[in-house]
Amino acid sequence: QRNVQTFIHCVIFQSCAIHLPLLLQGGNNAGHTVVVDGKEYDFHLLPSGIINTKGISLIGNGVVIHLPGLFEEGDKNEKKGLKGWEKRLIVSDRAHLVFDFHQVVDGLQETERQAQEGKNIGTTKKGIGPAYSSKASRIGLRVCDLLGDFNDFSTRFKNLVHHYQSMYPSLTVDVDDQLKKLKDFAERLRPMVRDGVYYMYEALHGPPKKILVEGANAALLDIDFGTYPFVTSSNCTVGGVCTGLGIPPLNIGDVFGVSKAYTTRVGIGAFPTEQLNAVGELLQTRGHEVGVTTGRKRRCGWLDLVILRYAHMINGFTAIALTKLDILDVLDEIKVGVAYKLSGKRIPHFPANMDILHKVEVEYETFPGWKTDTSAARKWNDLPAKAQNYIRFIENHIGVPIKWVGVGKSRECMIQMF
Repeated sequence: QRNVQTFIHCVIFQSCAIHLPLLLQGGNNAGHTVVVDGKEYDFHLLPSGIINTKGISLIGNGVVIHLPGLFEEGDKNEKKGLKGWEKRLIVSDRAHLVFDFHQVVDGLQETERQAQEGKNIGTTKKGIGPAYSSKASRIGLRVCDLLGDFNDFSTRFKNLVHHYQSMYPSLTVDVDDQLKKLKDFAERLRPMVRDGVYYMYEALHGPPKKILVEGANAALLDIDFGTYPFVTSSNCTVGGVCTGLGIPPLNIGDVFGVSKAYTTRVGIGAFPTEQLNAVGELLQTRGHEVGVTTGRKRRCGWLDLVILRYAHMINGFTAIALTKLDILDVLDEIKVGVAYKLSGKRIPHFPANMDILHKVEVEYETFPGWKTDTSAARKWNDLPAKAQNYIRFIENHIGVPIKWVGVGKSRECMIQMF
């Protein structure tokens, strides 16, 4: 039996060595920027490993797919040089569909929250929450439904529209126009669709393959373990690998966590180590911290080891990739959040309650900056001693080895430690 390597949250490492890159959950609400051979690609629904011309990429049943978004993304990246992507992509027939009206409803719900509570969640308005809500309510439509009897699909589509219009009377949907477009998308999609469970079983039990699973969102956005309610609508921690792809737990091998050398967040929600000052602005500017999907500026702060340790508790990392170390090169001193205090006492866990999380006081360790350009470093010994100390402290505090250190955007800038 083959074991599956998992990245939570994912980054691309030498994708040419991976035979089967997989996407397990989420939708086009998340984004990854991948730089290969000087070309910059933006991925949302496509697995990042689609770049590998010798691999086959799979979008799993746990993903919710907006078909116009999928094909627009593919076509945009094709113009940048991503050739033949449609022939290298498999889509699970059990994946649920995101419709245009789901996206409209997402916006209506945000407006409603703002009016009722004076705040919203800060969703991307890509329809992800409403689509997962349809799925959980057992009224959603899947890829297999779209490719089946289209008359039956049309009836169920109309019923779904009616369901949302009964809740949101202002929602207008041109049903005939939508169905016409969906029928066209169905024919373009049809050659890519497979039974995802059977495909994965064959991949795991056939000739040896390197299989890489990609999580679409960070651990703190997990619907169960994240900073609820400021989360996404799916399980983006390691358990989602089993439910989002139909892979048995026995087949999960290495679990690689990916963390920046500082902390960022898009949208609202508690952020204990956030720096609303010149440091935060410097991290945002130097790190080009802008959401790939929304274009919103990311909020920035010091690395929070309470969060990283909590993510390890849930995912059981076998190694960590620490990225964007080079962004810290210019700082005189660097802080790391090591513990939370409540009423002056350390708390041993990451709080579930957002009111409590807003009240915690962060205990920091302070390190001298290395004030040296690390972007040309390609091996451990190329890094300044103070940067090495920073990395070793993180490693020792979390209790997980750091296998990669990133000092730039391209894959050549990833220092492999072991």
